[in-house]
Amino acid sequence: MRWFWDARKPVFLHLLEQRMRVAGKGWRHLEVILVRLHSSRVGWSVFAERGTQRMLDMSMNELSRKHAIERLLNPRSIAIVGASTDLSKVNGRPLKHLMDKGYTGAILPVNQKYQEIQGLKCYASIAELPDGVDMAIIAVPAKDVIANVLELGARGVPAAVVFSSGFGEMGEAGKALEHDLADAARRAGVLLCGPNCLGFINAFSNAYATFSQYADGDTGSGPIAFVTQSGAFGTAIAALVRQRGLGLGYFINTGNEADLTFSELMLAVVEDPRIRVAAGYLEGVSDGEGLVRLARRCQELGKPLVLTKVGRLGSGARAAASHTGALAVEDRIFDAVIRQYGVLRARNEEQMLDMLEALAQPRRCAGRGLGVATQSGGAGVMMADRAEEVGLAVPALNAATQQRLAKVMPAFGSANNPVDVTGQFVARPELLLESVVALLDDPQVDIAIVWLQLMTAHVDKLIGIFQEIQTRTTKPFFVCWVAAPQEALRRMRELGIVVYGAGERAVEAAAALAEYCSHQTEKIESSDKAVLALPSLPSAVHRGLVPCLEATEWLKAAGIPMAPVMLARDADEAVTAWQRFSAPVALKIESPDISHKTEVGGVVLKLSDEHSVREGVAQLLRNVSRNAPQARVSGVLIQPMIDGHIELVVGVHRDPVFGAMVMVGFGGVLVEVLKDVAFRHAPFGVDQGLAMLNELRLGALLDGVRGQSAVDRNAVARLLSDVSRLAAAVPQLAELDLNPVRVGADGPMAVDCVMVLGEALA
Repeated sequence: MRWFWDARKPVFLHLLEQRMRVAGKGWRHLEVILVRLHSSRVGWSVFAERGTQRMLDMSMNELSRKHAIERLLNPRSIAIVGASTDLSKVNGRPLKHLMDKGYTGAILPVNQKYQEIQGLKCYASIAELPDGVDMAIIAVPAKDVIANVLELGARGVPAAVVFSSGFGEMGEAGKALEHDLADAARRAGVLLCGPNCLGFINAFSNAYATFSQYADGDTGSGPIAFVTQSGAFGTAIAALVRQRGLGLGYFINTGNEADLTFSELMLAVVEDPRIRVAAGYLEGVSDGEGLVRLARRCQELGKPLVLTKVGRLGSGARAAASHTGALAVEDRIFDAVIRQYGVLRARNEEQMLDMLEALAQPRRCAGRGLGVATQSGGAGVMMADRAEEVGLAVPALNAATQQRLAKVMPAFGSANNPVDVTGQFVARPELLLESVVALLDDPQVDIAIVWLQLMTAHVDKLIGIFQEIQTRTTKPFFVCWVAAPQEALRRMRELGIVVYGAGERAVEAAAALAEYCSHQTEKIESSDKAVLALPSLPSAVHRGLVPCLEATEWLKAAGIPMAPVMLARDADEAVTAWQRFSAPVALKIESPDISHKTEVGGVVLKLSDEHSVREGVAQLLRNVSRNAPQARVSGVLIQPMIDGHIELVVGVHRDPVFGAMVMVGFGGVLVEVLKDVAFRHAPFGVDQGLAMLNELRLGALLDGVRGQSAVDRNAVARLLSDVSRLAAAVPQLAELDLNPVRVGADGPMAVDCVMVLGEALA
């Protein structure tokens, strides 16, 4: 068997290994690998032992795309279409960068105006390019881009970066042109980064396919991969990374993402073993599935992913039949999804850099215990306050640690956490060494921060002390050096010592490291969308609001705990139902036009005799006639009153980007006022259900207050997990509210439901 493109063999092997693992087979089970090559597409089949044929579903397009991305980001040859002799122009700068930075691959300028540029042969057309060109930079007017892409495809060039603007960012005409560009690229078999992008930098191979200002300075490689949707703001972040001496291995601007997405490109670069941390700047997300796949892969690789996304306030409440849909604003959903999959979110560029500095260092922490050592008692208190706000503990030190501290610090110092080494530190910087080492040796301390200010006369001694601390502990520690000399900061970072200029920033960075480490200890939950014994969907309706009785029966059959309910078409039938339940009942209007019954006076509670039941039916009909005169009324629902001192709402919302999302919250009819809710991406297990409950501000109510008994959190979490599996298995389920869900001694029970069916989504 002949492997394709020699040096690209590892890419294929990696993909094949992944698919074999999914199939539950090792390499020893493999008998035959058939690789079909035709045009730019690759397909393969695997035939397992004992004559059993096992087709592993790797689409030809998927494998071809991965291979093209590899050639794009690690090119051995680069064509520059529209290259200029003026190296200060957009179409001249990449040529300058490639030559100045020492790119060793072939550089192939394309422009019919010139025979050579900067001593390099210039090709008159794409058709004249030699065989085997890995990628092209397109720097021509927007109107000429499509023709160039088609020519690249005909020449066998698999990928291109499109600098050109004038597409989707320019209004409807530009969007139409961008759509045509994407279509042409698919037909030509050319993957596109862009258009309207700065391109990318692979600093490991000196591949500078960009005109970014960032490339003008020192751009040595580093352990961070940075992918940005914004060119200008992304360049600013990259410059700040360089300023801190952290180093970018990859810098990629995705532009309009007519083809390649943020997630696809980040997925490619996080596989590089030289990358330890991934960072991204987002202005929007269109590929939710891709982002989830990226997050899962980063978690598998043990590589932190830090994202900054603008538009935190989202689009406001959506018009929806359910409370869940109304509360599912864009940013709330995004935040829930990335938190679920262990992604860290930074508020702004400074916090992103602080997180990257903490995460790029190799040490990890086993818990959330923070030790603080300062030369200022006030600074210690401030940092301890912030630590508790961001989820860190500031534990009391054990007796042995306090005894060690007492031996080295002045009598008027503090051997408690935070540790105050006092002003004696100025005269005796060496007392810091044993104090911090003792602090880090305490079993309750997982990470430490040292706070100091100025100390300009002791820079060399202090740096020596911090180096010594590094050798005497395996735990992470950060230095907060306020108003430090710039030279001191540079030297510290060169030695791998994490340093910040403000106490709260250091604390927040420590919290980010602890949060990441806690996620790494969690098992990555299965994405299996199956639900056991799933019944058929209600047959009476195809789309829209499902009658409550029908929805209740279907949910009950699916294993969701639902209160019993009967439909009465008049007062006599209502009385019969009441007699059957032999308990106080609730009456609710049943109408295909009313989703929120309480808003029209469509609920009457605690009816315990025949007279009140008959009067309740009459009252419901009067209320609906007055408040919703156009509504069609099917009858009245009768339910026994359900015990439970806790009232929750559990729901499903079909997000257009991420798909099925599950919500839990407090409040019943007041849920949209209280907004005490938590979301998760479906499906998930009981552990995530418990995490959702922990996020609720009123979650302490579940544990019992003012004489109320605690409820079974695990039972509620199982309900959430079951609803999530249901939502994942039934793509037609557009919205679902179980509201209220009463939780008492017997566990959770949904009293009412709103179910909306839509079109099935793939």
